[in-house]
Amino acid sequence: MPNPIPSRMSAVVVHGPEDYRLEEVDVPAPAAGELLIEVEAVGVCASDLKCYHGAAKFWGDENRAAWAQKGIIPGHEFVGTVVSGDEEALRHHKVEVGDRIACEQIVPCEECRYCRRGEYWMCGPHDMFGFRNYHGAMAQYTLVPKKARAHKVSHDLKPEHAAYAEPLSCALHAVERADIKFGDVVVVAGCGPIGLGLIAGARQKNPMTLVALDLDDDKLELGRRCGADVTFNPLKDDVVAKVAELTEGYGADVYLEGTGATPAVGQGLNLLRKLGTYVEYSVFGSDVTVDWSIISDDKELNVLGAHLGPHCWPAAIKLLEQGKIPVDEICTHQLGLSEFQQALDLVADTSGASVKVSILPNA
Repeated sequence: MPNPIPSRMSAVVVHGPEDYRLEEVDVPAPAAGELLIEVEAVGVCASDLKCYHGAAKFWGDENRAAWAQKGIIPGHEFVGTVVSGDEEALRHHKVEVGDRIACEQIVPCEECRYCRRGEYWMCGPHDMFGFRNYHGAMAQYTLVPKKARAHKVSHDLKPEHAAYAEPLSCALHAVERADIKFGDVVVVAGCGPIGLGLIAGARQKNPMTLVALDLDDDKLELGRRCGADVTFNPLKDDVVAKVAELTEGYGADVYLEGTGATPAVGQGLNLLRKLGTYVEYSVFGSDVTVDWSIISDDKELNVLGAHLGPHCWPAAIKLLEQGKIPVDEICTHQLGLSEFQQALDLVADTSGASVKVSILPNA
């Protein structure tokens, strides 16, 4: 039998940049078509950290309005067990009470031009769990609206492993954008949660050579276990020269950027061959300046962005359920809800103390 649903719960509430507070709030009551889940795990993302620190992408500047909202419960990388929902909600999401689900980050409006074209991940209003108009999962319970996109996940996975489906799906989307060929030399920048997903996803495409870059040798070893053939540390190696050696002087075919570090952008442009492909999957904390003539006149590069994980969730969940990824080593830290500040600080620590940090609100 499921545990009785309480009337009050603990939750982290956003009051503004660097002002997140643990509070007691009402457990939400699902309306028609909504599910209530008991949150098992919620990953702490680099975008959560950048929102916490007030990045303009979230809180606006002279060029853009604020997108993130105060009063929201953060947390968009989550998995939980369905504990309540009417017949409409259960039928719509194809679940039953007791099923474990993970939800895509975005809650698409289904009405804008992008949604009508099937490009739901670029929804115009862009409402998203934990940032805008929908509470996230740094709480003991959260609502799943009818417009959300939910995916069933095996109960055999540890909660923190199941929640890794979110960053993994994002990485797989970036890999799909790269259109990797069997003969390609592919370089992945970063062996953090996204970078390791990029490596694992690129490995599924089976390029000729898969190269991982990171400033931490332990994370490079983890990159090897995710599928990298070769690893380089930019603090010790001339990465551009090393990639040139691997490619008869031409440069890499594909560069996947997953660090959010400014130097990684120019690095990628320099190590790519002419007519190569650059895919960016990062949230940057500040503006990035590069020589755009490299993109155009020098190399005629394909430069692509990637956002969220559309159509990649089933594949991400399958990889996790089949044990194809060393997720035990990726999911390094699990903390309680009262330790949310420590979780944010761990993600902020660039010394390599953690890889994937998760909060277990009901542990």
